[in-house]
Amino acid sequence: MFDNICAKATPYGASAIAIIRCGGPDAIKLVNQIFKGHNLTKAASHTMHYGRIVDGNEIIDEVLCNIFISPNSFDGENMVEINCHGGVLVSSRVLQLLLRQGFRMAEPGEFSKRAFLNHKIDLTQAEAIMDVIHAENNLALKAGQNALRKSTTKLILNFRDKLLDILAKIEVNIDYPEYEDSIEVTHTFLLPVLEDIQKEMDVILQNSTISNLAIHGIKTAIVGKPNVGKSSILNMLLDEDKAIVTDIPGTTRDVIEGSLTVGDITLHLMDTAGIHRSDDVVENIGIDRSAKAINQADLVLVVLDVSAPLTEEDKEILHMTKDKNRIVIGNKIDKPKVVDFDGALYLSAKNKQGLKDLIQSIKKVTNIYEFDIDEGKYLANQRQIHLMQHAKEALKQAHTACQAGMDIDLIEIDIKQAFDDLGAITGQSTPEELITALFTKFCLGK
Repeated sequence: MFDNICAKATPYGASAIAIIRCGGPDAIKLVNQIFKGHNLTKAASHTMHYGRIVDGNEIIDEVLCNIFISPNSFDGENMVEINCHGGVLVSSRVLQLLLRQGFRMAEPGEFSKRAFLNHKIDLTQAEAIMDVIHAENNLALKAGQNALRKSTTKLILNFRDKLLDILAKIEVNIDYPEYEDSIEVTHTFLLPVLEDIQKEMDVILQNSTISNLAIHGIKTAIVGKPNVGKSSILNMLLDEDKAIVTDIPGTTRDVIEGSLTVGDITLHLMDTAGIHRSDDVVENIGIDRSAKAINQADLVLVVLDVSAPLTEEDKEILHMTKDKNRIVIGNKIDKPKVVDFDGALYLSAKNKQGLKDLIQSIKKVTNIYEFDIDEGKYLANQRQIHLMQHAKEALKQAHTACQAGMDIDLIEIDIKQAFDDLGAITGQSTPEELITALFTKFCLGK
């Protein structure tokens, strides 16, 4: 794996500057062969050098080369970052030259993968890099920066240290029963310890449900019968004419999507087809997709028309969404009000009236206000949450076995499983195929 790789670290296309990242044991020597300027092989680490990239006697571009000498680089290997002009042709010519010198194109995320394998970062930090790159709001950015500074790592290591202490005591009891100074691990000793760890995990998992909405955005379905103003509300939130708005019922026949960031929250909006009974085959497909969107949504905005009496279709939609996180919206208050809805939020999408109140209601319903990002007691994504849930389940089994009076060495198996599951979060006990799958999600040059 540890050969010499290169990739463009900036997006494809014309720009002022393009950065080409080169890494590997011979990276500095190979770049130096096509660089005219200071001898890069004699340069100190963390220095920048002006010169030219040349192909024989032809000058390709004027560049700045940043030098990082192993192990003091991002991935722990020798690294050169070539800052050239950002034209598509010039950066392609530089890459072609590097490939002829003996580099190969890096696979997606390969620099970060090498950083992980060289123990420069763990898996939570690697995931945090992507969270920082893709952050859509201030909370997401801050969460990614916290994880880069090992907030998640410290959280997991705290749990693993507690389990390791239990496992060590059990092993001493089994291997050295004659050692009088050791603590005897009995069912009475284990039960409260396992209960306390599970309670701590419950807090983390509960916080993580909220943190994931804050970090990755709230999947929000806008639902209602035809012509109540769903598409107008989507357009009001997005401040653009994303959806076609007419007085004709059934205009929206599919799920229309858009994203919106307001302050510290991001909404992934889905405007759905009006839910009603229809003989139109195409319209019915859209209605079926609307029902699926409700099931997949973190939040449902149920839109009702205050200028018309409540219908059976309205009642059916209210029943469909009663167990979901939802906000009932009474739209069209610009018209004479015919009906009131208990607990509804009233607005006029047509006049863009009530948007601020709607955003505040979304924060309240999803408990975003309760998310304390600085406390650090949360996990950043579903992979991490799933593994902690698995670890908690293993401890629950150990607790049940303890209550049943099973042998301590059998209970130890479940505790070891929890220890390994937590290690998989940081990458301390993770199979190679999972590592590869995770890093292929990264962009080239990262």
